[in-house]
Amino acid sequence: MSVKHVPSSTVRHTRSHEPSHTRIRVALSAAFMLTGLGMATWVSRTPAIRDALEASTAEMGLIIAGLSVGSMIGIAVGGVLVARRGARFVIAMGMLLLLTGLAVIATGTMLAEGWVVTGGLAFFGAGMGSGEIGQNIEAVELEVKVQRSIVPGLHGFYSLGVFVGGMIGLAANALVVPAPTHLAAMLLMGLAATLWLVRQLPADTGANVPSKSGAPIKSPRGWLDSRLLALVAIILGMALAEGSANDWLPLIVVDGFGQAATTGAVVYAFFGLTMAIGRFAGGAIIDRFGRAPVMRSSIITAAVGIIIVITAPNVLVGALGVLLWGVGASLGFPVALSSAGDDPVHAARRASLVATAGYAAFLIGPPVLGFLGEHFGIRNALLVVLAAVLTSLIFAGAVKPRVQQPRI
Repeated sequence: MSVKHVPSSTVRHTRSHEPSHTRIRVALSAAFMLTGLGMATWVSRTPAIRDALEASTAEMGLIIAGLSVGSMIGIAVGGVLVARRGARFVIAMGMLLLLTGLAVIATGTMLAEGWVVTGGLAFFGAGMGSGEIGQNIEAVELEVKVQRSIVPGLHGFYSLGVFVGGMIGLAANALVVPAPTHLAAMLLMGLAATLWLVRQLPADTGANVPSKSGAPIKSPRGWLDSRLLALVAIILGMALAEGSANDWLPLIVVDGFGQAATTGAVVYAFFGLTMAIGRFAGGAIIDRFGRAPVMRSSIITAAVGIIIVITAPNVLVGALGVLLWGVGASLGFPVALSSAGDDPVHAARRASLVATAGYAAFLIGPPVLGFLGEHFGIRNALLVVLAAVLTSLIFAGAVKPRVQQPRI
């Protein structure tokens, strides 16, 4: 990173036995990857779960909205809990909620009850929302310490999890493994991984440091400014681009291109792989060329990819669009987070707001795309996503590093 700053007043007590940067980075990589695996487990089985529930496209939009509603609740609670208990506590809580959600989704699928699946997705979303707030605050804080762009790479592990999970979903679809069985296996693996990774993280990253009176220290400097609002505008569009693929890509392939569920899982896994490649390469590219040029290029690439998916005459051409869509969308969320976190005083609070805005896009997207897809076709519904992505281009300059601020 080109800007150096000190951790915010929300940064924790200093501990003599704090885990090394390497241990923290490995644990965060595992946490991000596990979250991606969980998401891919759900998404890759949406056609099978949709069939088990006998739900229409519009009904699936409402069911999937449970994921976004839960995410918003998790974000709201997660930000408060990070300030009180630290990021590690919130990451652990989020993982347990996510795994509980998988169990409830599996139960709802077996019972063929859409409302149970919706409830499971709410648990799942609450776990993702709260857990990712903890993960991202921990990631931004680590990026500050090592003075290199590592947030995109950590998000790359999420995308790698999406790819691996998508391939597992492909195999499960091809072998006709029941969705509840698939979800249960993911649950057991995730629980074991969570028990390990939580122990590798520092206890109180992001927690308010108490003053001598026992009250949290508060800075007199404002934290909400026009630059932060521009970052919110960017992440609304780019998160919608990423989230719409996460929620709908398998069904776009199945319903929009007339392909089998197995093909939908392949294309979804392919999207996750392109996201992972973009994010793993993104740190070095950003450090060389700067955030703003990379962000503008990413937005344009994502827009071109979405246009191709909308207009493609067949699934092979559509797959080219998915490649560009994934590469272009890959850096939107992590770069906006890094930009929000380069404040020397309010990094955690600003990162929380930007992440919350991203989940707002996840909240709005599923039901809107489901409604439009029911009436105009699921591929045509992506025009809304395209408009949001192009709007982000107007504000891309806001990701430039802020001017060096003095210590407080």
